[in-house]
Amino acid sequence: MRSEQQRKQYNGLISWGVFLGVALALSALVWAGWSVLVQHRSISLSALMHGAPQSSVTVGIGDVPQSLDIRSNGSSAAERLLIDNVYETLITVDQQNQLKSGLATSWKVSGDALKYTFTIASNVTFSNRHALDSADVVWSLQQAVTQKYAGVDALGDMQSITNPDSTTVVIALTKPNPTLLRALSGRLGIVYDSEAGNTDYANSAVGSGPFTVGAFNAAQSLTLQYNGSYHGTKAKVGSIAFKQYSDENALAKALADGDVDLAMPATATVAAASNKQHDLKVSEGATTDKVLLAFNNSTDSLMSDEQIRKAMRHLVDASSIASSQPDSAGALGGPISPLEPGYEDLTGLFPYDLNQAQTMLGYFAPQFIPSVDIVVTEQYRPIAETIAQQIGQVSLPKVNLEVVSAEDYAKRIQDGSWELTIMSMNGTDDAGAFADPGSLFHYDHSEAEQAYASARAATNDQDYAERMKAYAKIVSEDAASDWLYTRKCFTVASIKVSGYPTSLIDTRMPLGALDKQ
Repeated sequence: MRSEQQRKQYNGLISWGVFLGVALALSALVWAGWSVLVQHRSISLSALMHGAPQSSVTVGIGDVPQSLDIRSNGSSAAERLLIDNVYETLITVDQQNQLKSGLATSWKVSGDALKYTFTIASNVTFSNRHALDSADVVWSLQQAVTQKYAGVDALGDMQSITNPDSTTVVIALTKPNPTLLRALSGRLGIVYDSEAGNTDYANSAVGSGPFTVGAFNAAQSLTLQYNGSYHGTKAKVGSIAFKQYSDENALAKALADGDVDLAMPATATVAAASNKQHDLKVSEGATTDKVLLAFNNSTDSLMSDEQIRKAMRHLVDASSIASSQPDSAGALGGPISPLEPGYEDLTGLFPYDLNQAQTMLGYFAPQFIPSVDIVVTEQYRPIAETIAQQIGQVSLPKVNLEVVSAEDYAKRIQDGSWELTIMSMNGTDDAGAFADPGSLFHYDHSEAEQAYASARAATNDQDYAERMKAYAKIVSEDAASDWLYTRKCFTVASIKVSGYPTSLIDTRMPLGALDKQ
């Protein structure tokens, strides 16, 4: 039998062994839990270390992206949610669509507009604590060019991109590009970490913005987390959860029930339903989105004839259509919206005039204008039916309205098997499509092409705006299409939420100032 001392030693060994076993088991559990925590990014380490705010905001949106990789695909959803929040750009824009300093605190443009010199902000780090400097800017731009990232043509003809020191970047062009700064305010202006290694940009991000990417479920949800190492004014909320609502009635109900704090951009239907709720606030803002009755100007289309195009513009009461649409910010009349360089009110060029339209169409033999096709998706059925009724006030042409699926519509537009359609164009400087005979409009007009080429050769912002104004007037006077109205956007928010943008939210959503009481 063991002595009393041996028994105590033996029991002590057992106790120590149990302690070690429990400690190891607990350590394993803690490590497993931490691994899951890190893997799903439900809590940001940076946020824990820097005292992140405890508040969270849930945002209902119509489209969560399939991928977070802004570089390799043209997803407007990823661009809208990540730029200004997770990623920062060299230049940014304000709520009036005016260019402002971003990671580039200032810039100088040479007199011939062939050399741009940017001063890069100091003491900036990425969310992984790597320093951001001019080398990262050069690398990001070079990658965009060599890898042919989405929209890279907007950078123009680059001769070189250099960084003489850690806070200076010089871009040399072979010919002027008056929209270069605008391009650098979007996806092409994002500065990536050149030392980030094999980052899975489709599902994660390494940016320098006020938030980091937390959880992401493709086409379902995205969560942003407070970035405690952000160099600017820190975010006021700890997290922002974006949830996709494909059905607008479901989104309206989520707002009413308090399941969602914010909906942006909301549809006119959601905004109208939310106006009845005392604890919700509906805001309206401007966009660059232009709704137009587009003409197919190809030689085998009825709309290739200038007089028919002009008659159609007199025949369609664009002003009444604009005033009847809940998402309308006002009639347009030309290819440039009020928030874009070169805007001019061109709504008076083709006033609604049934007699003038009948006179102009009377010059044509019936066999020359027997019918005209309007091809639209379900979204634009109501406007298309109104336009069909207005065109139907004259005996010829007869109107053939086709409402087709989105898939069939895309094929019809690509094949050019349409004459009229209703669509939207949303982008600063997208009016240039009417200077390209190869675009979907098939508009071939030498004077318009020369005017646009002149605008593209401008060496300063003022000249560019004036030349774009002249170009837009030529295009509108020749009735290349019929521009109906510019869209407004809606934001619906709980009265407990503040600091959110209300304009241009269809293209970007800077939420660094978002707060919740």
